[in-house]
Amino acid sequence: MTVTKGPNPEVVLVDGRTMTLEQIERVALESAEVALDAEAKDRISASRALIEEKVGAGERVYGVTTGFGRLADVMIPPDERAALQRNLVRSHASGVGARLDRRSVRVLMVLRANALARGVSGCRVEVVQQILHFLNHGIHPRVPEFGSVGASGDLAPLAHIALGLIGEGEAERDGQWGPVATWMQREGVHPLVLGFKEGLALINGTQATTGLGILALLRAERALETAEVAASMSLEALLGTPEAFRAEIQDARPHRGQRETARRLRSILADSEIRESHRNDDSRVQDAYALRCVPQVHGAARQALAYVRGILEVEANSATDNPLVFAESGVIVSGGNFHAQIVAQALDLLAIALADLAAISERRIERLLNPDLSTGLPAFLAARPGLESGFMIAQVTAVDLLAELRILAHPASVDSVTTSANQEDHVSMGMAAARKATRAVACFERVVATELMCAAEGIEYRRPLRAGRGVELAYERIRTRVERLEGDRPLGTDLDAMAELVRDGAFTGIAEEVEG
Repeated sequence: MTVTKGPNPEVVLVDGRTMTLEQIERVALESAEVALDAEAKDRISASRALIEEKVGAGERVYGVTTGFGRLADVMIPPDERAALQRNLVRSHASGVGARLDRRSVRVLMVLRANALARGVSGCRVEVVQQILHFLNHGIHPRVPEFGSVGASGDLAPLAHIALGLIGEGEAERDGQWGPVATWMQREGVHPLVLGFKEGLALINGTQATTGLGILALLRAERALETAEVAASMSLEALLGTPEAFRAEIQDARPHRGQRETARRLRSILADSEIRESHRNDDSRVQDAYALRCVPQVHGAARQALAYVRGILEVEANSATDNPLVFAESGVIVSGGNFHAQIVAQALDLLAIALADLAAISERRIERLLNPDLSTGLPAFLAARPGLESGFMIAQVTAVDLLAELRILAHPASVDSVTTSANQEDHVSMGMAAARKATRAVACFERVVATELMCAAEGIEYRRPLRAGRGVELAYERIRTRVERLEGDRPLGTDLDAMAELVRDGAFTGIAEEVEG
């Protein structure tokens, strides 16, 4: 994907090969207009020409001259082939459950357009342009969350998008819901008339699984950086030592994630007066694991997320429908690129990594609130313990979130269930993995938000000493939204505000700011 600087917003050229996850997110946030790359148009047209040639020659082509799945041996008469594609879309738009939010729908749409732009799907250029018209005009078809098993692609979610493209079903625009045909008429967008192969090209792919996974990953990456800030704040509040983060220790076990996390911690904690105040205290030789092993635990999650990113970057620029149409070699071949196993497994790993990060974060929260562990901090960080409960229930909430995360860490990708009359006899459950990952990152953001809020309160009891430069930057950002706890108050609103800061990336880049 190429980005050209123009008037606000940027125009993103969809080419099927070079899309980045950050560009995808910008389209999801509606901060980027989309357009189809000229070379991609040529590839799409070439693949379409081959389909037309094969059909004209009377060759048997799956999903073009035949039925689908178990019905692949049923030949379709020429005069019914257009109806075949329309019926495919209508019948497969059978998802149920809550509607995906507009960001998720937009990600799904731009990924499908990008897959078709690779030029091996056999559709017309007009099909891809229709998706881009919907994105640029802010028309978002209703896509229910349930209905895909992640093999033969995300059929139901993609079919709901395709249903909108042909002018049927409901859609959202500017926060309002109504018939998609109404929004199309207002914006001058005409319903798409499907040709042969085009219904199949629209619904056969991994874009729902991949799209939700991309949004979850980017949030998880921001939350991981924030968790490193939170850990640094907790270390300061608990009078811990950063000696365990020394470069020599990491170089003796040189995992990339571990070394990067330790480097960031050292930057965030630089120039700490709190650290200097107890540097010569011999009463504690080493800290508990939740403080001492941050590079090892957070670093493991960092490498896990890097693996997930690599999978999603490849998948975002892949052709995942069936059959594939290769114009250069003149063949149309059935394969299995629609199978989302690699994405499902990656998203299961993401949920596992987040559950473990939440576990170590919750242990740091416990240490901040437990007077037996907190080196002089008041019980539950309450101004008047006993009369006041302070952050007692904030920790209980974090434990509840952690329990949810541990449930979500159960892998979906091992739960294959046969579908389609045993034709689709191994499926990935990719969409289930994507839904879990989405929920997991939301839970993790709230756990980290809780640690940040508690750690900031702990820093108050170390004043007038100043913490490390990065910790002080984080403290200032926290105090823009959450005041010091002068007495008991309902904390739900504060925790929600903190979670919003985490989600928006308010604490990412602090290490780089300190480093200049």
